[in-house]
Amino acid sequence: MVQISPVTRALVPVDAEAAGQISAPNYDEFQSDREVWDLLQEKPESVLRVTMPHCHVASADAIGEDGSAEALAHAGEQMQALVDSTLTRTLPGVLWVYEIRSPKRPQEPQLGLGGYARTVDIRTEKNPGGNIIRNEGIRQEKADGRSRLIKATSSYIGTVNLAVRDAANQLLPALEAVTTSRGCDYQATDEAGNVHSVWLVTDAGQIETFVGLLDQEQAAYVADGNHRSAAAADLGLDHFLAVFFPTSRLGLEPYNRLLPDTGVDTEQFFESLAGAFEIEPLEGVDAFRPAGIHEIGLYTDGKWHRLTPRDGCYDPGDAAQSIDADIVQRHIIDGILGISDARDKRINYVGGNKDAAWLKGRVDAGDFRYAVSLAPVTMDQFVAVCEQNRFMPPKSTWFDPKIRSGLVIALLD
Repeated sequence: MVQISPVTRALVPVDAEAAGQISAPNYDEFQSDREVWDLLQEKPESVLRVTMPHCHVASADAIGEDGSAEALAHAGEQMQALVDSTLTRTLPGVLWVYEIRSPKRPQEPQLGLGGYARTVDIRTEKNPGGNIIRNEGIRQEKADGRSRLIKATSSYIGTVNLAVRDAANQLLPALEAVTTSRGCDYQATDEAGNVHSVWLVTDAGQIETFVGLLDQEQAAYVADGNHRSAAAADLGLDHFLAVFFPTSRLGLEPYNRLLPDTGVDTEQFFESLAGAFEIEPLEGVDAFRPAGIHEIGLYTDGKWHRLTPRDGCYDPGDAAQSIDADIVQRHIIDGILGISDARDKRINYVGGNKDAAWLKGRVDAGDFRYAVSLAPVTMDQFVAVCEQNRFMPPKSTWFDPKIRSGLVIALLD
């Protein structure tokens, strides 16, 4: 059964104004360090000064090296400053109800329950019976970077998004009962207009009720934050910071690709492409976003094309191989461009916070040769991959809206 427990010592904003000043996007939502630095100029109290300390500098020219000893020491100093700040307070024994209301789906806010999840429950080769199921493999270098930040700050700042089925339809009504019973303790609006609201749960009886509801779940699926959970496990810590969201309220956006020129001429590229896809040129289309899965947008040489995978180019019985991102990797990125490693740094993965017009602009500017626009993975696809005990293709799920950093921080000392 899935287990949740209260955060032993939680650092939270004192009110909504403080939440607005402190909270920030996760470190992995930025395309560049310069974007982080720019946001810090607008919000100097932002938790980014802790999570991205190398960007907390006087000028953009002074941006340092991520993960350096100097940056980590600065992260520790800034974390202590945040603890000592009048913008925060410390509370013992806290769960929280977390609502994210998106302008894209205003009538169906994303609702979840926050607290501690157990590292011992993470499913791995050594722990095949674990019921917290990852959706992708772990890059040890990336997990090590998160581990070093946890050690330097003695805190969990990044929160893992865990999806649960809520098959009995009891968790979501219980969360809604809290949000309708009183006003939230604080809220913040993010850069995309999503409103993040937090209801702190400290009553022993209410905590027991929520613990019991999670105990009914057979499994939780890591929707976002694989490396954050791995970092806590690598450090030998018992818990990691998480929010459990019913799958019915989770939103998914595309995870697109920008690809380089690897020397394949246009005629050869499209000749090879036709072996795996039906190709439809789209005349007069300025920006193309596929309407559903197994429809793929390709932009190059000033024109969008709609690609439809041909029968036989993937195994429909293999949930992971059926994901469009995997089809693109096998037949275009590897099969035509010759980039076999999906983690090759020549591939630029672009999350759902950038649209097809932005992708087109990068190609038109000469930064890349091709843009690939994908439809969002569906929740059914996501769960099917997890339940087949497979991994999602790298960079294939962009859950949106994302959990905002700094609304609840767990202090470890």
